[in-house]
Amino acid sequence: MEWFMNLTPIMQGLVATIFTWAITALGACLVFFFKTVDRKILNCMLGFGAGVMVAASFWSLLNPAIELCSELGYSQIILPAIGFFTGGVFIILADKMMDKYSYGVITQSDEIARDSIVQKYKKSILLVVAVTLHNIPEGLAVGVAFGGVAAGIPSATIGAAMSLALGIGLQNFPEGAAVSLPLRREGLSRTKSFFYGQASGIVEPIAGVLGAIAAMSVRSMLPFFLAFSAGAMISVVGSELLPEASIENKALTTIGLILGFITMMILDVALG
Repeated sequence: MEWFMNLTPIMQGLVATIFTWAITALGACLVFFFKTVDRKILNCMLGFGAGVMVAASFWSLLNPAIELCSELGYSQIILPAIGFFTGGVFIILADKMMDKYSYGVITQSDEIARDSIVQKYKKSILLVVAVTLHNIPEGLAVGVAFGGVAAGIPSATIGAAMSLALGIGLQNFPEGAAVSLPLRREGLSRTKSFFYGQASGIVEPIAGVLGAIAAMSVRSMLPFFLAFSAGAMISVVGSELLPEASIENKALTTIGLILGFITMMILDVALG
């Protein structure tokens, strides 16, 4: 672990987000062993991931943003609120754009309904893009968390940043499976299904490096970046994870949510 502590914040962000991508790939690996996974298990895992992200958005992102505002002489309410709101709206608008794009593709596929290969290709791309979209703020959040340590925020510690990366990695496992397994059911080969599943997480290392650079370069805007990442993560939970996980079993999803929150709370206290 000492080698990791000696890395620059940018390299720490890169290594941490490579870890979160690797967990996505590990989840996608399930396609080599199963064609389907019990929906209840996936629901519980998605709920768990949602709980982790809710807890991490406060302890690792929003709370440090509020503390840094006090140190910089900013309002502890206005800037974090604006950043949080902006991050949430960003995900909502991105989701709306995806819906619009998906509708256009579906319309086109109706015209070429006989060409099943093209249909599968387009559907595969849409599924990967949808998951990739909400992996971007997760990678940014990890990068910003490590950058915040270098910026000297009291509550921003290596332990807190590591727990955030671990928490995001845990919820990436079911995401990888949630992409690869449906594609396998549609008839794609195991190799292609795995490739698309892991590809949905490859954007996280890129976003992680950019987040760390931004956090270190513009310290005066770091509270905004932290709050933005927190708002984006909460928006992902509300628009993607919980609706998907609650389709069949709300009670099981809620239990997963509570356990995920508790796990992240324990990690933050133990490592922070």
